[in-house]
Amino acid sequence: MSKEQTPNNLLHVPVLLEATLESLSPTEGESYLDLTAGYGGHANRILNITGNYAESVLVDRDDYAVKRLEAFSDKGTRLLHTDFVAAARQLIEEGQKFNIVLVDLGMSSPQLDQFERGFSFTNSGPLDMRMDRRQARSAHTLANTASEQELTRIITEYGEEPLGLAKTIAKAIVVNRPLSMTGELADLIKHSYRGKWKKIHPATRTFQALRIAVNDELRQIEDLLPLLPDLLKPGGRVGIISFHSLEDRLVKRYFKDQFDEGLEAVLQPLTKKPIAGDIYDVHNPRARSSKLRVAVKK
Repeated sequence: MSKEQTPNNLLHVPVLLEATLESLSPTEGESYLDLTAGYGGHANRILNITGNYAESVLVDRDDYAVKRLEAFSDKGTRLLHTDFVAAARQLIEEGQKFNIVLVDLGMSSPQLDQFERGFSFTNSGPLDMRMDRRQARSAHTLANTASEQELTRIITEYGEEPLGLAKTIAKAIVVNRPLSMTGELADLIKHSYRGKWKKIHPATRTFQALRIAVNDELRQIEDLLPLLPDLLKPGGRVGIISFHSLEDRLVKRYFKDQFDEGLEAVLQPLTKKPIAGDIYDVHNPRARSSKLRVAVKK
């Protein structure tokens, strides 16, 4: 897959780009809503095809991303600096509907690469992990104030770590407080980890868990899904890209519920099985765990 440039020349490699274009089939003149626009990788290609900048909306709660998306607003596209649930509710209240809606639930490459954001432990940075830096709670707050029981629940539920390991990690965090850097936390988890590991760092699941908890990611998805039909015009398509089983399970269940409703369903799933990044986007390492599901409004 070729590397895409946003209008502001920030290098970004969108996940499952060609599969997204093929599945959503944008055409000239169609309106587009990107509820997780990030650094504009998908938006750039889709809006180049539709040409309908004026009736399209790009949303992100990350101020870094919104700043980078300003080049689209110069062409008439509306930008919303908020989370996707708040944006969806606002647009529905305004009576806006779109031909195409995209939700990419993954982290953008620049977010992961900016060590000061605290999402990655590859290059140590401050424990942060906030998608929206205006919110008070960060990974630093959570790691240093949550009880051992609460940390165990978070690591088990959101990191899908076995209970015994989750308890060990939670206890190590509490005993070694205060913690301030991602590298510090990652090393602590590595040294307390009793499970076998090879390629995947022992801290990976705990970092996922803390990030999900800090940004309330799963509740956001649960709240968004039933709003999607009200954002679509008849014949409008929605694509959702997920990156781990917790996200995909929610999307899969919602699409299945639509399928089970038969003639009463508002959305008709177009993908019986998800389009998998490890098959359709093999040249992008960050697409490895991605899954795309698509539906159309009747």
